[in-house]
Amino acid sequence: MSSFEILMPKLGESVQEATITKMFVKLNDVIEEDDMLFEIATDKVDSEIPSPVSGKIIEIRFKEDDVVPVGEIVAIINMSEDATDAEEKTQTTSEAPVEVVEEKVVNEFTEIKSDSDRFYSPLVKAIAQKENISQAELDSIVGHGQNDRVQKEDILKFIAERQTPNQSQIAPASAPQAISTPVKPKVSMSVGANDQIIEMDRMRRIIADHMVMSVQTSPHVTAMVEADVTDMVNWRNKIKDDFFAKEKTKITFMPIIIEAVSKALREFPMINSSVDDYKIIVKKDINIGVAVALPSGNLIVPVIKNADQKNLLGITVGMNTLAEKARNNKLDADDIQGGTFTISNFGSFKNVMGTPIINQPQVAILAVGTIEKKPAVLETPAGDVIVPRQKMFLSLSYDHRVVDGALGGAFLRKIADHLEEFDVTRDV
Repeated sequence: MSSFEILMPKLGESVQEATITKMFVKLNDVIEEDDMLFEIATDKVDSEIPSPVSGKIIEIRFKEDDVVPVGEIVAIINMSEDATDAEEKTQTTSEAPVEVVEEKVVNEFTEIKSDSDRFYSPLVKAIAQKENISQAELDSIVGHGQNDRVQKEDILKFIAERQTPNQSQIAPASAPQAISTPVKPKVSMSVGANDQIIEMDRMRRIIADHMVMSVQTSPHVTAMVEADVTDMVNWRNKIKDDFFAKEKTKITFMPIIIEAVSKALREFPMINSSVDDYKIIVKKDINIGVAVALPSGNLIVPVIKNADQKNLLGITVGMNTLAEKARNNKLDADDIQGGTFTISNFGSFKNVMGTPIINQPQVAILAVGTIEKKPAVLETPAGDVIVPRQKMFLSLSYDHRVVDGALGGAFLRKIADHLEEFDVTRDV
């Protein structure tokens, strides 16, 4: 029998596992190449996984809502026989083994939930069994995955330190109540008879966990400047109609801001970095994410890859394409991966300024406020005059572990300088 194993795909550099949100096939289904097998979710993107081969589903190892490590076998397809022959062979030789395998998988997932209802992936459980790690020891390991789940790196680090246990990871045997696992604070509240209770959807839960994790991880500091963007506004108003007629897409202020941020990141590469324990990883690529509101009310951050290597037209087309895909729920996993810096547009809601939360594992995020016409004092040879100018607040939240006030302030000022010194004679 020629069989093909369907593995959980890797949908990004940092993706280690995915949740099966929907199964399109069941055991003994006969499928064609490119038929959809199942749908998976990683962080903020749902992806449908098609079959690369034709054949018959002879084994399914996971079910809906299971969290599956990358590389694990999800299903097996028999390719060697047609549907009739495969059906007969399944009834005579394959049916019992398949039932045994499925029963084993169900039992495995039942066993890997501890008394505290903490979930462990099959990979982590297998390592624990191989290394003779007790359930109490397993429960004591601090997890760094989604919802504090123990990942492969967490258990391997625990094994390496077993000879000299770290008190922050495992409590003394005499004091099991002192286990130091991340605690999510819960606020007591009363619910009135007329109150509405809304269950968070999957994306909102992920956003909530990510924001709490970011605040707990990075000491946030926010700096603000007000930029005079009169030249930028006048230039964009002058060329926007011709631009749309020629390129069939709109040009907003955001591509200009992305361009200014890209230039500033090249001049201040330490802002384009991440933190790993006591190591600073300076990223070579400048990939800028822009928060986009979805029809559901949630936010997603598509990423302009290598933004510093694109001209204004390229940034505009890329930004508009990603925004359209986001609004239609068509983003691919790669569209939101690899960001090194993020911009949040508070101005789209007419907000003057904001203090955004860093998008981990980045070390800074820029918020741009609405553009307002204000009276300003300008120096002239004849003396000071008050004139109307277009002003905008920029606020930068940065990780004070690696970005101090001098660096953060200089970087933010440089962005403002690029916007204020906008060349009104330039072509797109």
